[in-house]
Order: sequence, then structure tokens, then C-alpha cells
Amino acid sequence: MAAGEGAETIVIGAGIVGLMVARALLKDGRNVTVLERGEPGHGASFGNAGVLAFPEVLPLASMDSLKQAPKWLFDPLGPLSVRPAYALKIAPWLFRFFRSAGKTSYDAALAAQSHLMRLAEMEMDAALAETGLSVFVKRVGALDLFESEAAFRAAQHEWTLRGQAGFEGRPLTGAELAEAQPGLNPRFTHGMLFEKGRQVQNPYELTAALAQWLAGEGVSVRKGEVARIEARQGEGGATVILAGGERLAASALVIAGGAWSKPLAASLGDSLPLDTERGYNTTLPRPNVDLKRQLYFGGHGFVASPLADGAVRIGGAVEFAGLDLAPNFARSKAMLKKAKAFLPGLSDEGGTEWMGFRPSMPDSLPVIGRSRASRDIVYAFGHGHLGLTQSAGTGRLVADLLTGREPAIDVSPFRPGRFSKSS
Repeated sequence: MAAGEGAETIVIGAGIVGLMVARALLKDGRNVTVLERGEPGHGASFGNAGVLAFPEVLPLASMDSLKQAPKWLFDPLGPLSVRPAYALKIAPWLFRFFRSAGKTSYDAALAAQSHLMRLAEMEMDAALAETGLSVFVKRVGALDLFESEAAFRAAQHEWTLRGQAGFEGRPLTGAELAEAQPGLNPRFTHGMLFEKGRQVQNPYELTAALAQWLAGEGVSVRKGEVARIEARQGEGGATVILAGGERLAASALVIAGGAWSKPLAASLGDSLPLDTERGYNTTLPRPNVDLKRQLYFGGHGFVASPLADGAVRIGGAVEFAGLDLAPNFARSKAMLKKAKAFLPGLSDEGGTEWMGFRPSMPDSLPVIGRSRASRDIVYAFGHGHLGLTQSAGTGRLVADLLTGREPAIDVSPFRPGRFSKSS
């Protein structure tokens, strides 16, 4: 059927994942409505680092993270921390996270993530070409930095795994490293360069432009806060009930609400261990430093990324504190302080701080699959810090599931019920 004809397909969430899902469904000829509780692109899509991080195939839950966790968790400004007021609530999630670090679970997650990343890269290229939004993306390269030969050697196994997934890095030292980023503090003696690394120069503008493109193609993008969802038995589909009482009928439904997806899934009988990794950053409009490429300060848990008009964004790290506690911008200040030491001359004049909620699952894999309530309801959330990167690939898989095609890759590792006792 042609776009705009037939029964309604509703997508909940107008972040980059939800909008890429809408694009994929539109390509299948569906009549699509996107619901967003706020404005399109104003959630985690607004202020993320803008990195298309296709080489990031390694699960966060690993034996190395287990070794580092005690030091990290008790440092309130470290790469990974838990707010004391949230410690009891996050404990079950952390238990599953640590359990996912075993070799069998790690290897399975690595394989699944590698397949998804290759698909995501291919689908992102297609989406950018179709929508004309490639103007927002620039190939700059990504440079992983190390402060000693020992740290560099310790990271080679990870880069071997990335290379096996199709994302190879090139080692840099000495003059090559200095040329890759002039002015870098000489404490960084080694690097691994992923030359194909790409940067979205303004993540919010990309998301807003995609929403505008979809609207021009006949997709309805409207404001609406979803209170609950009812699966329709027999006839299929679902009824979406908005906070004001309005009821919307859907022949098919996709929940791509990011960090706010958990209660919606629960209303359908799916209890999922979704939580939020808070990410912090500072955007510097006049940095006084010409950032040549994405710089990964992995030992310190943050990245510096080059944005449009010469701006620089300094951000990263993980804080577990839920959706309700006030931001702790001491975290963004700590990263900025380090960045100024690592990039001498970096200016914070006019800098703005931001905090966003990354929806995350304990095994580092997103949820992409059908609800137990109905084959016509599909979940697409939990991408952690990889939502932008995996958005187009997720859209392809959701469209495959709802259309009844064989999915482009095996989706069983992403199934919603993988943490249930019967799974």
C-alpha cells in the first residue's frame, strides 16, 4: 500500500531512534504517526557527543570493568558512579550488569553488537542519502589516546576485536600523533586512529531536520504524553491512551521512548531491567583549539568531539541516579578541567552544561523485539550511549519484524524477554 493509506502505525518517541524507525516504516508504505511527550529531539538526542561510534562493539560489562568497578563506583566524579540516594534502586541492575561480564555472556553480546553495528553503518548511509541529511555529517576520524606504552598494549586486544568486526585502527606515536592533533598534551604518547570515524556536527539539528523531512513525506509528528497502552486482542494492534484521556487506535505500535519506555512496557506485562546512564557534557562555542578529530580519553571516561562552526563538546562518563534526582554538574566541570589540561589553551568562554538520560540495559544490548502482549507491538529502546549510532539499523529491524520479513540480522540477542527466568 502507498504511504498515507491504510491503518495507523504509531511510534512513541521522537528522538533519533524513533524517527529512524518512522522512516523505515514509511519506506514500507505505512501510515505513520510519531508521538512525543516534549519536542522532537529534545531528549538524549539533543546534546549527545554526535559520534557515529560504529567501532564501539565491546560490551561495557566486562571482566576489566569488574576489576575497575570498586574504584569507579566510590568516586563521585569518576567515569562510573552511583548517587547514594539511588544505590538501592540500581542494585538489581548492577547485579545483572556484573553477571553479564562472564565470558559466555560477553562473547555473545560482542557478536550481537558487531552484527548490529555493521547493519547500522549500512542503514545510516542509506538514510542520510535518502533524506539529504548527509550535510550534517563529516568524516573526521576518531583517535583513542593513551598515556603510556603499557596502557596502549593493554588496549590492543580490544582493538583486535574491533578489527575482527570490520573496524580497524592504526597505531600512532611520536610525530604522527602530534600531527593528528596539534597541541595535544605530550603526556599522551600513543594512539589508535580509526580513520573512518564520522561526526554529526549538530545532533539536535540532524534530529529536527529528520522530523521535518518525515513531516514533508506525510508522517504526523505530534505532541502527546502516553499514559498507558492496551493490546487489542483478536483484532490485533493496540490502543494508546494519552495523559489527557485521548485514545488512539494503532494497527501496529513501536515503543521507542528511550529512558521513559520502561513503564510503557510494564503496562503491557513486560518487566524489563531498563535504567538510565546519565551523561554530562559542556559545549564550548569558542574553544580556541582547532579540534581535528574525535579524541577519546578512555582512561578518564570522556570524549572531545568537534561540532559545527568550530565548537567543541566535552562529555561522557556514566552516573546512575535515575530520572528524578537533580543533575550533578560537578561531573561536567571535572571533565572540562581535565580537557583543559589535555588540550592546553582550551577556552571555556560561553560554555554551556547539559545532562541527558541514556536508556541502558545491563548487557549493553538494546531491546529490539516484540512485546509478549502482541506481535503488533515492537520495542526499540535501551541503546545506552549508542542510540544515534544504531538508530537507522534499529529502524530496519523494527520494519522487518512488523512486515514479517526475515530480519536483516539475528534479533534473538535483543529480545525483550532475555532476562526472564524462562528465557
